[in-house]
Amino acid sequence: MKGLRISAGVILALALVGVCAWMFAIAWAPPRADYAIQGIDVSDEDGAVDWFTVKAGDVGFAYARATIGADARDALFAENWAGMYEVGLRRGAIHGFSLCQLARDQAGAFVATVPRDPDALPAAIDLSFREDCPARPERDVVLGEIRALAAILETHSGKPVILRIDPEFEAQYQVSGTIPRSLWSTGMFFPPTYLARPWRMWQASTIRRIEGVEHPVNWNVVAP
Repeated sequence: MKGLRISAGVILALALVGVCAWMFAIAWAPPRADYAIQGIDVSDEDGAVDWFTVKAGDVGFAYARATIGADARDALFAENWAGMYEVGLRRGAIHGFSLCQLARDQAGAFVATVPRDPDALPAAIDLSFREDCPARPERDVVLGEIRALAAILETHSGKPVILRIDPEFEAQYQVSGTIPRSLWSTGMFFPPTYLARPWRMWQASTIRRIEGVEHPVNWNVVAP
């Protein structure tokens, strides 16, 4: 019985440690002393956003997903785009790149969805593998399509795009050392080093909980 009580105590202690670690993780953000400008990116997967509450929580900017590929539009993009503007939050739009559709068709979807705004942040192209697209074209083909997509988005927005590249996509296609655009890296808690050039933005957490958003959000910082 004594042994059982000790085991139960150990289990309880480990559970408490786990809970404390999780609570720390969902509230964590890189130090403001190192990264003064911090913000979020959202999509319809995060549900409705109370942008007034978000802005009051020391969020400095926000990106909202607008489109994926040539035919998927984020259900809450228009609402998020208007909400960010209403509270005076710097805003940008994200396009999810698809390896299964032509760049010109993807660009057409983005242009039709995202209004021109000279004050907006640079449009972001998210480069990651997607479950709905098993295609893995040759590297030269992919780089050419990314360049073509970027050119059309830049004509529409009037600014160079920023490329958000996840590690797996970078490992296969080595985009960061080839296409000269600002880079947005991804990596939980620790500054990433997988890109060929220094990153401009870092998605430091995908589990941050903040007031005004029902679900965990992606937390991003700007390089000093």
